[in-house]
Amino acid sequence: MKTASAILLFAAALQAGSTPPQALLVLSKGDNALAIVDPSNLNILARIPCGPDPHEVIASSDGKLAYVSNYGGGAYNTLSVIDLIAQKALQPIDLGPLRGPHGLAYLDEKVWFTAEGAKAIGRYDPASKKVDWILGTGQNRTHMIWVSEDLQHVVTSNVSSATITMIDKTVVRGGPPGPPPGSGGGAPPGGGPPGPPRADWNEIVVPVGRGSEGFDVSPDGKQIWVANAQDGTISIIDVADRSVVQTLDADVKGANRLKFTPNGRLVFVSTLGGSAVSVFDASTRKLVKQVETGHGAAGILMQPDGARVFVACTPDDYVAIIDPASLTVTGRIQPIKHPDGLAWATAR
Repeated sequence: MKTASAILLFAAALQAGSTPPQALLVLSKGDNALAIVDPSNLNILARIPCGPDPHEVIASSDGKLAYVSNYGGGAYNTLSVIDLIAQKALQPIDLGPLRGPHGLAYLDEKVWFTAEGAKAIGRYDPASKKVDWILGTGQNRTHMIWVSEDLQHVVTSNVSSATITMIDKTVVRGGPPGPPPGSGGGAPPGGGPPGPPRADWNEIVVPVGRGSEGFDVSPDGKQIWVANAQDGTISIIDVADRSVVQTLDADVKGANRLKFTPNGRLVFVSTLGGSAVSVFDASTRKLVKQVETGHGAAGILMQPDGARVFVACTPDDYVAIIDPASLTVTGRIQPIKHPDGLAWATAR
């Protein structure tokens, strides 16, 4: 009876309140769980199991579901699915040979993901319950992903190859080539009749610095900033030229994530190798301030209205909250054991 009572009390503690219309999602790598946080009062409302080694999380556009990548450095091949309204885990998604899922994006009612073990990116369609698109990168440790709102551009970071892959959707016109002359195929020499236009993708690999992991595309779409963990530098790519135009000696060794503020004015860089989050002016490309947050930091999330910055302080088991106006820590969300990936869910 004592065991049953303890289980009931534990369940009640985990289900402390209903999910609000706007919710902060925080992954706990130490507990293999997803924490749902009320951003109005920073209370942890629920902790839901989400599979082994959770690293990144994204919410569906209606705010009802969360998808979590079970990474394992290539050991696992699943995405966990969390019902944010019922606050419970659903059947995980089996990605088959696409092992090592990590970076996530949710657009066009589909989940876009990286698969390190397959050197690829993919897309999962919840409606058909199938992976409906896969594209190889040919790069080592394809880690993080960004997808444009119009679905015409994808960017990935490739940690061990020290590269960024810029992927652009194109249209190919004409059908496949016809049979060679004299083969009896009946098609005229030089190819068959034109076929319908079809989509294709062009990939451009841009060398950056060693350990290229965290990156972000500026809100105006003109630049990509890449944090290079091994070199401690930041590579700035001109999107139009598809090349690095400047490398900042930023002193960010161990860099984990990099994010622009929604207004594009500041760039935040977290590092697991230091005690502070580095903040840069996006226009001057100069360091503005180092904000002390603890013994190391990983995931960064910008509140959609730009009012707060959430930083997962993994070694210290809390999420620090930074005011982007004063660049000071204004609060903490704790305890969350080894927090990492962060996301924002808005009910619609």
